[in-house]
Amino acid sequence: MRIEEIRAIAAAHGVKPAHQTKVELVRAIQRSEHNFDCFGKAVSGYCDQYGCLWRHDCLQVSTRSANRQ
Repeated sequence: MRIEEIRAIAAAHGVKPAHQTKVELVRAIQRSEHNFDCFGKAVSGYCDQYGCLWRHDCLQVSTRSANRQ
């Protein structure tokens, strides 16, 4: 998902998107929805949240993070 789309979702949830990375912004949205702020934390490459809006991007971010370690 493009950052512009994420910023629009954030604004709709009352989250101020200024000066936040994509990861920080998605996690703030997750918290505003009273969900776990787990975006990018699936370092094992596994996530059982199949209906999550962020799942595809999350797994990509998680994989990149795991490869850096």
